[in-house]
Amino acid sequence: MALTRAEREQFLAQPHVAALSVDAGAGRGPLTVPIWYRYTPGGEVWVMTDADCRKARLIHAAGRFSLMVQSTEPAVRYVSVEGPVTRTSPGSLDLFRTVAAYYLAPEDVDGCVDIAAQYRGERIVFHMRPEHWLSRDLTPS
Repeated sequence: MALTRAEREQFLAQPHVAALSVDAGAGRGPLTVPIWYRYTPGGEVWVMTDADCRKARLIHAAGRFSLMVQSTEPAVRYVSVEGPVTRTSPGSLDLFRTVAAYYLAPEDVDGCVDIAAQYRGERIVFHMRPEHWLSRDLTPS
């Protein structure tokens, strides 16, 4: 059964590791990689990545991407969302800390941020407006 709008937005707002997919060009399947993200119901999804990586170049070229999140406990559910990139902004360690704090135990955040700080490359944040949704609750009744 499909999730209601409120259910799918709440599910996407939870800290799942997403599978990000973006068009990889002619003769290739989409690039699909795991990524941390943030979403507030009714708002935009955002992801942060290295500005010079293949994923970032492909998102720039395609102008859109998809995310899929799932759970198997306590219920088998998934939400997939796809839409256009609405804007980009510079990434920062403060934003990285925000995402890390969402996914990690409090005692693990500083260590993760310390590791990220060792990377000296530029980061970029892609903001996406969810345009197309797929969702299912596959839990047996």
